[in-house]
Amino acid sequence: MSRAQSIMGMSTLAWRGMRRRPTRSALVLAGVAVAVFLFCTVDAMRSGVERATQQSAGETALIVYRQNRFCPFTSQLPQSYESAIAKIPGVTSVTPVKIVVSNCRASLDVVTFRGVPPQEFAATHSGSASAQDMQSWLSRGDSALIGRELAQRRRLKAGDRFTAAGVDAFVAGIIESDLPQDQSSAFVHLSFLQEQAKRGGTGGVVTQFDVRVSDPAQMDSVAQAIDERFAKDQSPTTTRAETAHVARAATDVIVLVGFAQALGIAALVAVFALVANAIVLSMRSREKEISVLQTLGFGGVHLAALVLLEALMLGTVGGVIGAGASYAVVSLARTAMTMEGVSIAIPPSLGIALTGVAIAIVLSLLAGIVPAIIAARQTIVAGLRS
Repeated sequence: MSRAQSIMGMSTLAWRGMRRRPTRSALVLAGVAVAVFLFCTVDAMRSGVERATQQSAGETALIVYRQNRFCPFTSQLPQSYESAIAKIPGVTSVTPVKIVVSNCRASLDVVTFRGVPPQEFAATHSGSASAQDMQSWLSRGDSALIGRELAQRRRLKAGDRFTAAGVDAFVAGIIESDLPQDQSSAFVHLSFLQEQAKRGGTGGVVTQFDVRVSDPAQMDSVAQAIDERFAKDQSPTTTRAETAHVARAATDVIVLVGFAQALGIAALVAVFALVANAIVLSMRSREKEISVLQTLGFGGVHLAALVLLEALMLGTVGGVIGAGASYAVVSLARTAMTMEGVSIAIPPSLGIALTGVAIAIVLSLLAGIVPAIIAARQTIVAGLRS
């Protein structure tokens, strides 16, 4: 018999062993699937947080916010600061932004309106929307360009009316962007949002300034210069790198994700315990069967391989189900965690799903080692007497 035929035969025996106890096998598979689902989903959240909060070497974006303010409702800066910021050495562009959110607390369904100067937004996001949608947005003062994630979550399309957080806007089109803040926001004209906002007054007041610097090495010095410029004004500022601003706003979410990671690790430990328990129970109920196999010529190595194959099948099938379900849910939900006006997308990742399956396989094989050794060392007489 060839090696391939031997492996196929052993795999068939292991599969039949699982099918003889369908209830037990189904429960183990369900447990493994749930554990891997939890691990992959939590890891997707971790990946989204890291991508949004880890500063890259080439980052040039700064956020100028009102000092000691957190929610966009409370950050009010004079729009006249724009010209003063633009004169600071190292600054290449300044964009005043008015932000209105439906909820300042951490939530999975927050609508964020971002009021920006129309021509500046068109220049920086010219490739994010079709030419027709961009022209429609520029020509109509009450129009909004909706991020893809927000549009899918609220089932919006071009031509719809969109009302949230006290703002009523016409949907001019959908924008595509890799930036989490763009994906979950509705971009409207700055003057329109200043007039529509129920909190924060009318024209002349913005929430923040988005600043670009010419050299990433100047980030700290430019931020310090901006804050020193307005330190004695009625509205002092705090300037941070964009990723640092997101990290500060998302402090609660980062802590929550860290706790969830501990749950994900505990879930993987549960995979090990579930598979090990199932294999041990299976071996105890099959001691006579193992003795019969020994009389038919199965050696210790073959019996150990049979046990490991059963563990491998449980881990692989359960892992694939759990990782596949997690990938599908994250992909379809298109969820973003939003707090204090900043969004952190939870991206689907095939790499995370494959990692979850691989970990389930490795843990299942480790869980089957001891039962495999026991089965390999069992004597024919002991098995027949059990």
